[in-house]
Order: sequence, then C-alpha cells, then structure tokens
Amino acid sequence: MSTTIVTDSTAYLPEGFAERHGIRVVPLHVAVDGRSRLDGIDFGPVELAAALGEHRRVTTSRPTPGELAEVYRSALAEGAAGIVSVHLSRELSGTWEAARLAAEEVDPKRIRVVDSRATGMGLGFAVLAACVAGDKGQSAEEAAARAAERTRMFFCVETLDHLRRGGRIGAAAALVGTALAVKPLLHVDDGRIVPLEKVRTMGRAIGRLVDLAASAAGSGPVSLAVHHLAAPERAAELATRLDERVPGSTGCLISEVGAVIGAHTGPGVLGVVVLPGSYE
Repeated sequence: MSTTIVTDSTAYLPEGFAERHGIRVVPLHVAVDGRSRLDGIDFGPVELAAALGEHRRVTTSRPTPGELAEVYRSALAEGAAGIVSVHLSRELSGTWEAARLAAEEVDPKRIRVVDSRATGMGLGFAVLAACVAGDKGQSAEEAAARAAERTRMFFCVETLDHLRRGGRIGAAAALVGTALAVKPLLHVDDGRIVPLEKVRTMGRAIGRLVDLAASAAGSGPVSLAVHHLAAPERAAELATRLDERVPGSTGCLISEVGAVIGAHTGPGVLGVVVLPGSYE
C-alpha cells in the first residue's frame, strides 16, 4: 500500500508523468460564453487562444468538493494507504478549499491537502517532490511543502487586462502605464500575484526574466521550467538563454499553459519557474 498523489490541471507536469506514477489530476472548469468545459480534457491552449482571439467571454472555476471527493474515494477503494492532494495557491483559486472540504467529508485522517502557494510548474515541482518522496517511503506531504517553499516564479504578460478582469491582481494594477509598449513583469509571492517591475519591450522582458531566474537559482543544482501561451518561439529563446546562463541547470522544461491559467494571463504570456536544488 502506498500514498496516492492528487493534483489539479494547473500543474503542468512533464508529458506522461502523471500516468506513469499514478497521479490523479482533477480538472478545473472553463466556461466559454457560459458553456462549461474541462481544463485539459476537452478544452486546452489551442481552443483558448481561438476563443480569446474571437473576444469570447472566458471564465474559470474550481472543481467541486464532490468531484474531488469522488477521486479520493476511488483512490482509497483501490488500496491507497493515504492521499496527499497538492493544489494551486488558495490566493488564486478556491481549489484548495474544495479539496479541504472533500478531505473532511471522505477521510480526514488519511487525506492531507497541501497549498503549493503557486501554480504551473511551481505547483508541478511540489507534486513531483511528493511523488518521489512517496516512492521512497518518505513523507510526501512534507516533501511537497518543502518544494513549494523554495520555488520562485516570474512572468511577463502582453497586457494586464486579463488578470484585472479575472480579479487576480490588486497591487499589480499599479504597473499599468500610459505607454503602449510597457510590458509588466510580475511574480508569485506567498501565493499572490504581485508587481515586480516594468520594461518597454518584450525583448527586454526576456532579458530580465533570465536575470531574475539566474539570481534565484544561485550556483548549485536547479530545476527550471518555462511556460508560455501561443508564444513557442519566445519560450524556446528563453529556455536557451537560461541553459546558457544557469550553470546548475540540467535542462529546462518547456510547457504551454492550459486554459485556466491562460484565461487570466492572455496569449503571449512568458514565465519561468525556478526550484533551487532538486525535487528529488
């Protein structure tokens, strides 16, 4: 009997990893003009980019406690000794709260819910840490929490409009300038999206993302991931520059964000996730 890891669809894990390690991924909901879809199942980055390009109304919502409870019951019925459920920041979504309610309903003694205080591979690295620890017989809950504490995430967007409409920025609104060329740089600080600085061009934004990631990485081993939406060339350039600049990197994972995160950042978003050390 082993620990089962559960997460949500905003953890952009390496392709095939969830299936190989038995990780259960619960999708968030995406609604386009009021019609509900499931993130990563019947609605992904391509469909999102098309919907936003057509100026359709895209909204997102958490999984229900009932949906999470069904996953928990299934895992326990199949022989799991316990469950560690790791989710995106409670400051960005109600998913953690839904997971907590589901755990209380199903079996609070055998289900532990972890707030990654992040999203994307900030969440993904915490999930990977939990999985590796569980395979070694260690505490998956503690491993996920440790990885979440160390992770840094920096990103730039073409416009703050999507974040503002989705209610995901507060202080970040102060970054909005009058110059059309201003590119806001933001980061995730204790689970919240907050402003960092602003630059005039996307080229300079990529340079600053490299600087920030290199500083956060330090001189030792580091795990890196690059995220984007509808910007594969920029993502490849950022990953190449990170590999050249960060000596401790063993390679940079490139992942396109899904519909839930992309709906709040918009096309053109570019981000880097840094985990000093290793999730193993």
